[in-house]
Amino acid sequence: MDKLELLSALADDIRVCPLCRLAETRTLAVPGEGNGAAQIMFVGEGPGEQEDQTGRPFVGRSGKLLTQELLKIGIAREQIFITNIVKCRPPGNRDPLSDEIAACNDWLSAQIALIEPKFIVPVGGPSLKTLVSPKLGITKARSKVYRRDGILFIPILHPAAALRSPTTMEQFLEDLSNLKEFLNREISDEEITPIEEPKAATKEEEDGGTLSLF
Repeated sequence: MDKLELLSALADDIRVCPLCRLAETRTLAVPGEGNGAAQIMFVGEGPGEQEDQTGRPFVGRSGKLLTQELLKIGIAREQIFITNIVKCRPPGNRDPLSDEIAACNDWLSAQIALIEPKFIVPVGGPSLKTLVSPKLGITKARSKVYRRDGILFIPILHPAAALRSPTTMEQFLEDLSNLKEFLNREISDEEITPIEEPKAATKEEEDGGTLSLF
């Protein structure tokens, strides 16, 4: 099978995945969608209500904002691959729990391995903590560049947060402007922020934290 066929088969497996409690409450799993040869991969937190109903990522109000603002910086949805760290909606749109993220890690790892993006854009805090480091917070990490396993990570604020606050909206738009600037040129080693590796998690951190993909 070629790459597109493998991604399609992977999506089919995700749609019937029984590996965590989210499978019990979902309407539809949301594997992700987009260009299988994308240089840029956007990874959010988890599906919301409209995503759960349609099986497509980032189609609700915040997703429409992201799509609209990406077009303004010259990035169409058809050019990227977009997904989430968990593929099923957490009830009430709560944050995904660490064991739910762990259950989905293999799916996301497989998608990254197949697509081989040059850039991954973690959208929001849970994605940042899972993909880059659980020690990072989105407020300080946004618009910086990190590198893991040859992939450059450029975190941005989540559009859902931008819709709740004019100040956060300004920061979100600033993140996208910075993203455009990074994508349009070579990034030097001096611009890459070192990743502080996490120590062993405490019980409190395990209860409320996330599990790194790497």
